[in-house]
Amino acid sequence: MKSLLALSAAGLLATAFAAPAQAHDIDCKMHFTLKSWSLFYKTAHGAGTITCDIGQTMNVSIRAKGGGLTIGKSHIDDGIGKFSDISDIHQTLGTYGSADAHAGAVQSAGAMAMTKGNVSLALSGTGEGWDLGIAFGKFVISRTR
Repeated sequence: MKSLLALSAAGLLATAFAAPAQAHDIDCKMHFTLKSWSLFYKTAHGAGTITCDIGQTMNVSIRAKGGGLTIGKSHIDDGIGKFSDISDIHQTLGTYGSADAHAGAVQSAGAMAMTKGNVSLALSGTGEGWDLGIAFGKFVISRTR
């Protein structure tokens, strides 16, 4: 009985002084397609898949809306988004603030960075279309059901 009590006490002490587990940032990327059009008001819709280095995967839909001095129509077929400052794939979902300056004709390439609280998202991709202008708005990622 005394040895069982001694083992229990030792276990409690070890647990009390153990270093707390810390969440670490994980690497998540989103591969996506996006089609957009604009005439003063810019709108875009698309779909993608988010994968993380810890094995998490999620299919998502993408919406973007904003206004400004903008005109055009384009699509991105092989876009890549890189997230930072996340510890779980579900932190990638939500509304990101964005500002966009763009110009392109026929084949174009672009990059954009945006934030949602502590989470950052950097987008890059190539596509086709034509566009010109400056737009401000939101970029929404939601889970596909």
